[in-house]
Amino acid sequence: MTGLLALLDDVAGIAKIAAASVDDVAGQAVKAGAKAAGAVIDDAAVTPKYVHGFDARRELPIVMKIARGSLFNKLVILLPVALLLSAFAPWLISPLLMLGGAYLCFEGAEKVLHALSHHQVNEPHLKATPDGAGLEEERVKGAIKTDFILSAEIMTIALAAIPDGDPIWKEALILAIVAVGITVAVYGFVALIVKADDFGLHLHERGGVLAPLGRGIVRVMPGFMKVLTVVGTAAMIWVGGQIVVHGLHELGQHQPYEWVHHMSEAAAHALPAAPGLAAWATTAFFDGIFGLVLGFIVIPVASYLISPAIGAVKGLFGANA
Repeated sequence: MTGLLALLDDVAGIAKIAAASVDDVAGQAVKAGAKAAGAVIDDAAVTPKYVHGFDARRELPIVMKIARGSLFNKLVILLPVALLLSAFAPWLISPLLMLGGAYLCFEGAEKVLHALSHHQVNEPHLKATPDGAGLEEERVKGAIKTDFILSAEIMTIALAAIPDGDPIWKEALILAIVAVGITVAVYGFVALIVKADDFGLHLHERGGVLAPLGRGIVRVMPGFMKVLTVVGTAAMIWVGGQIVVHGLHELGQHQPYEWVHHMSEAAAHALPAAPGLAAWATTAFFDGIFGLVLGFIVIPVASYLISPAIGAVKGLFGANA
C-alpha cells in the first residue's frame, strides 16, 4: 500500500509538471503570436482582394485553399527552417528578423506612395484570364506566395520571442501553436469579411426586423475594408520599424532605440494620468516614422537594384534550361 501511494504521488507530481509545461507553452505561444500582430493584421487586410470578382459560391472555397497553403508554408517549410536556425545559427535570427522588418517597411511605404499618387498597386498575378478555373488557381497561387513572406515574418518574430534555453520540442510546439492559431484566426476573420455583405443582403431580402441591420452591413463593409487596409498598412510600417530599431540595438547601434525610449519616457512623465498608454503611443509613433523613412529608402533600392538582379538571375536560369 505504501508503494502504491508513493507511485500515485509520483504520477501526480509528473501530471503537475506536465500541466505546468502545457500552461507555459500556451502562454509563450500567446506572447509570441502577439509579437507578430503587425504582419497578422496585414495578412487579414491583404487576403480578401484575392476573392474579389468571383461568384459568391467560390469565395469560401478560395479562402480555404489559401488557408491550407498558409498552413503548409508555416508547418512544413518555415517551422523546420526556424528550428534549424535556432539550433545551429541563432546569430542569424536577428539579421533575418531585421530583413523581414525592412520588407514590411518597404511594402507599407509602397502602399503609402501609391495612395498619395492615387495609382493602383501593380499586381500582375491578379490580372483576369478567360478561363475562370485558371484565374482562380492563379489567384490562389499569388495569395499563397504573398502569405509565405508574411508567414516567414510571423514565424521569425515568434521564434525570436521564445526565451533562450528552451528545448527544441518546446520551441517546435510553441511555433506550431502559433502557426495554427494565427492561420485559423486570420482566415476565419477573412471568411467573415468576404461573406459579410452576402449575409447583409440576405437579411435585407428576408425583410422583417433584421432588414435594417442587413442594409447597414452592406453599406458599412466598403468603408470597413478601407479602414482595414489603412490599419494593416500602418501596422506593417510600425512593426517593421520596431523590429529594425530593436535589431540595431542588439547589434550595437543604440542611438535610434535609446532616442525613442527617451521620448517615450518623456511622454509618460508628461501624461501622468496614463503613462503606459503615452509611452506605448509615442514608441509606436516614432517606430512608425522610422519604418516609413526606411521604407522610402528601400523602394528605389528594390526597384533599381534588387528587382533587376532577380530578373537577370531568372533569365540566366531560363536561358540555361
